Amino acid sequence: MSAFPKNFLWGGATAANQLEGAYNGDGKGLSIADALPGGPDRFKIANQPDFDWSIDETKYRYPNHSGIDFYHHYQGDIKLFAEMGFKCYRFSVAWSRIFPNGDDTRPNEAGLKFYDRVIDECLKYNIKPVITISHYEMPLNLVTKYGGWKNRQLIDFYETYARVILNRYAARVKYWMTFNEINSALHFPVMGQGLVKSNGADKMQNIYQAWHNQFVAGARAVKIAHSLRPDLQIGCMLLYATTYAYDANPENQLAALKENQAFNHFCGDVQVRGTYPAYTESVMNRYGFSFKDLDVTAEDLATLKANPVDYIGFSYYMSTAVNVTDKSLETANGNLVGGVRNPFLKASDWGWQIDPTGLRIALNELSDRYQKPVFVVENGLGAKDVPDANHFVQDDYRINYLRAHIQAIQGALADGVDVMGYTPWGCIDLVSASTGQMSKRYGFIYVDLDDQGNGSGKRYKKASFGWYKQVIASNGERL
Repeated sequence: MSAFPKNFLWGGATAANQLEGAYNGDGKGLSIADALPGGPDRFKIANQPDFDWSIDETKYRYPNHSGIDFYHHYQGDIKLFAEMGFKCYRFSVAWSRIFPNGDDTRPNEAGLKFYDRVIDECLKYNIKPVITISHYEMPLNLVTKYGGWKNRQLIDFYETYARVILNRYAARVKYWMTFNEINSALHFPVMGQGLVKSNGADKMQNIYQAWHNQFVAGARAVKIAHSLRPDLQIGCMLLYATTYAYDANPENQLAALKENQAFNHFCGDVQVRGTYPAYTESVMNRYGFSFKDLDVTAEDLATLKANPVDYIGFSYYMSTAVNVTDKSLETANGNLVGGVRNPFLKASDWGWQIDPTGLRIALNELSDRYQKPVFVVENGLGAKDVPDANHFVQDDYRINYLRAHIQAIQGALADGVDVMGYTPWGCIDLVSASTGQMSKRYGFIYVDLDDQGNGSGKRYKKASFGWYKQVIASNGERL
């Protein structure tokens, strides 16, 4: 297997809305995450026709409101990351902490100062920040007042926000991403686009219009970033689920190709290549509309062409299999995508099919397609950790999962892929985005909180903490 490059970015990843807490503190406005109830039915609730984004604490719990209180514990948490030897830390800025309503004329200085402190704390330990500009936490007002990302006005609001934080932090932060898992909206547009059934999620044309608006907004952020610092790296971020045809039946092979185009490739093609792909019309026709039905200007297309991203960040948790010829097959659960159950794979506690080889395939596919560096910015195992009397978790299952995926990255490096780094998801336990639970844990660090918010909130190192420290210290030689 190929050795990891000396400058490989080992680290971990989190999102503001899942760990910060302080949801209404120091001038922060409400975000869509603040209005999503916790629990495994959170998306079903959000997609009820009468869902109006109101917060009803008599009916639901809102674990994002408190998260793990990183807002007040960031110094201790980052110190633990440093103890593991992190070279980088991927986190997001909460848009509504900077612009509480999204359409404000002036930013919230208290919010900007918080991220000043977080960035400085990282740099104190020589940890490079990797910042996601928008990670499933757009200001709620942009949904309730403007209808979410299907409204072109959000392009300007995002540009204003991006300009403020890029100007503020670019001198200290080299690595950025525009939108988290932008393609996830194909199946669940609520988090990325602020769209639910009550405001247009049931019409695919709205989702593609929202994507277009996000593509343009992201391209404007790229332009701003490059004007501030020529060596700044700003990427897109995709949810990538390596997709297989279930068998050699040509119908299933074609169906897998179409699924790859619609889900894995479409958003990347526009943001990396700067143009809409040749199959655009085919994809849109499948949903009963045409590209000409979208509100797209010549200026938009010129902006996309002139400002492609520098690298491809992506999450990888599982692969998926496609079968359109046998409707009797068992379906699989997954990270927003499922498909049919793959008989060659085992699954996690939440039914996500574990496929390290799929990560090697994904890295090769993305590298071959775009000829740009790739960055594994999310990967991990959500599991039910059971601590002993001393709060210690012997999470060998997590170590085995991560080891296999790191070996897959080694394989991709041997294949010639330019891999920038690896930041496993939820490096410290946090609230799950898909289920709103604390019990679905990913971290190297156990946080003593349960799904009802009970617990001390204290941090404890799991067995995987020491293992990952060894991996980083040896630059991937000791797995």
